[in-house]
Amino acid sequence: MDAPSTQRPMRADARRNYERIITYAREAFAEHGPQAPLDDIARRAGVGAGTLYRHFPHREALIEAVYRSTIEALSRRAFDLIDTVPPGESLRLWLHAQVDYVMNERSLAVTLKAAIDRDSETFTLCSTLVADAAGAVLRSAQDAGLVRDDIEPRDVLRLAHGIGAACEHAGREAADRLLAVAWDGLRTTTSRDLPVSDRA
Repeated sequence: MDAPSTQRPMRADARRNYERIITYAREAFAEHGPQAPLDDIARRAGVGAGTLYRHFPHREALIEAVYRSTIEALSRRAFDLIDTVPPGESLRLWLHAQVDYVMNERSLAVTLKAAIDRDSETFTLCSTLVADAAGAVLRSAQDAGLVRDDIEPRDVLRLAHGIGAACEHAGREAADRLLAVAWDGLRTTTSRDLPVSDRA
């Protein structure tokens, strides 16, 4: 999770406080919505109100930071997978991560997004991060000949969002079944004809 850029690197203790505030703010917002008491968030994080306000001078700054941290983690996951697993597998696993995000955090994300100005730098950044992550894992699989060339990043995002929303109450097993069907539809004919041991 990245703290806002400053002229000097954040001290280790300040970074720990920043990350604790983000963690407990996410919990508080999930329980009480964007109007969760900031003093309660500071108490949960084990910091004083002054420390919270030094990092986040107003409620909107904290809301944006919580939303941004979640999207940054999801984006990093895509690039970590590209670096560590084969191309097709990186896309398949990121689709699962996207569905998990929608199933587990959609309500909170919708609530937080509603409190963020659509023209804000944070909203633009988060939209770009997700689109870039989807494009990167998709291109990797397409370049390897494993996924159809006519698939676009927005198709991947809509697919994951649709499955996650549909299975929010149906559960993980239902999501996995739909993901398996969708994955077969994304793959090239050549990829589907590979021996099971060689498939992504």
